[in-house]
Amino acid sequence: MTATAELRENAHSISDPAPLLAVRDLAVAYDGNLNHPTVSGVSFDVRAGSTVAIVGESGSGKSTVVGAVLKLLGDRVAVGGTVEFGERDILRLRERDFRRIRGRRIGFVPQDPTASLNPVRRIDRQIFEAFRSSGLPEYAQPRNFHDQAVALLDSVGIPTPERALHSYPHQLSGGQLQRVLIGIAISQRPALIVADEPTSALDVTIQKTILDLIDRLKTERDLSVLLITHDLSLAAERADTVVVLNRGRVEESGTSAEVLADPKSTYARNLIGDIPSIDPDRFAAAKAERALPDTEPALSVVDIHKAFDVGRHRIQALDGVSFEIPAGRTHALVGESGSGKSTLARLVLRLEEPDAGQIVVAGQDISHLGTRGLRDARRHLQLVYQNPFHSLDPTYSVEQLVAEPLVRYKIGSRTGRRERAVEVLDLVGLDQTFLRRRIRALSGGQRQRVAIARALSLSPKVLVLDEPTSALDVTVQAQILQVLIELQVRLGVSYLFISHDLSVVRQLSDTVTVLRRGVVQEAGRTEDVFSAPTSEYTRKLVRSIPTWEPNEKGDTA
Repeated sequence: MTATAELRENAHSISDPAPLLAVRDLAVAYDGNLNHPTVSGVSFDVRAGSTVAIVGESGSGKSTVVGAVLKLLGDRVAVGGTVEFGERDILRLRERDFRRIRGRRIGFVPQDPTASLNPVRRIDRQIFEAFRSSGLPEYAQPRNFHDQAVALLDSVGIPTPERALHSYPHQLSGGQLQRVLIGIAISQRPALIVADEPTSALDVTIQKTILDLIDRLKTERDLSVLLITHDLSLAAERADTVVVLNRGRVEESGTSAEVLADPKSTYARNLIGDIPSIDPDRFAAAKAERALPDTEPALSVVDIHKAFDVGRHRIQALDGVSFEIPAGRTHALVGESGSGKSTLARLVLRLEEPDAGQIVVAGQDISHLGTRGLRDARRHLQLVYQNPFHSLDPTYSVEQLVAEPLVRYKIGSRTGRRERAVEVLDLVGLDQTFLRRRIRALSGGQRQRVAIARALSLSPKVLVLDEPTSALDVTVQAQILQVLIELQVRLGVSYLFISHDLSVVRQLSDTVTVLRRGVVQEAGRTEDVFSAPTSEYTRKLVRSIPTWEPNEKGDTA
């Protein structure tokens, strides 16, 4: 430690009260040997009433730090250093003793509510279970549980708490499920909430409401928050202090203003540079290299209507949606959950048939094609899913995955298909050493590159990209966007890009359609829609994009 840093540390110890949570020299080794740690030398404080964000890419150690703080790593994992909560080193506590702290004094909001809530139990039963385990006197009478649960869900902003209580998890939206988890976390009156990527899978407006909710509860209940996120712009907007992790070590830490305005490390500077909202024109020069589009659109969607029968009700999912995508260009579909984006994608792929309207791919109307004609048409139309780990068969090698569409269409010999696999892998930046690997041995970015290569194997005219970067860190996300643009330059392929991340849409797309409940709210050139939106709904979406200004969290001087 430098002399200046030591003076600053001593000054803190004299003038400030003890932090609520103090992590010092945390080290974690999954193989039990602290000489080869996964996380090493991690130190930070969470003071009463503050929000501290831990930021980093996949593999940076964020989840490991959370696991250590909550003592969830298991007995075989070696943990060194100290984690003091209320001036007690919780690493040295027996599990039986720590149960009085976990949940009761330290609340936890996990990342994926669908994996955290029991799918076969109603919401009220799961909340009642939290009440019973709390040990708080206000939950001593089970006859009061129903009214207390209604009040709890009302406090976290669920508009119809009575209905939500009697629902199963699959009957609620992602935003509502996240609110349920937050409600369960605060029900036991904790002093600290650990929120692990609480908004990563949510639409931008729902993300904002969840973060606003956490901020409101923090003030009303005098909570402290430890926020885990890969989104540095979100961390800068919401946190007082930012801790940047890289490969298990603290790369940089300080107030959000200090870290964002004047990053000291190359890693932090690169991480900040990859935030899409900071530089919406990042790929403008690369996009300018694309060939002029053909006169005939690669994809035309003309006055599409689609309705579904749900019980006794008929729901109009899409009502008169139209757009065109020129060859070698990108059109984005934007909207919240329930807007009709996924329905429209299924219609374009002809997984569903429209009630009315036309879908024209490479000059051919595929709206009502039969099975044989549709099979031929789909060679020109391929899909890249949101999560490649779920969409790609883990028992296949990369070569088998990429070549499978060629096998299905009986294209080429075995040698020819292998050569094509090498060719398309090269297009997405992977060499032939990946051919024998399995998906589980690849990083998230590499898996998505394989998914794109697989989609390209048939030389399609149009790729439907369904949230292809939403699960990726900003650095990997930027790399995938760069790959997509380079493919347009080289191949002239067109993209229908579906995303709730408006910052990414602004960087990648040429034109955009904003949907709400199946109706087009706004459409046009991306820069026009973002810079001067004409509908109040679009203005609401644009306002929800996480932003950060240097003085927003205080002057660094």
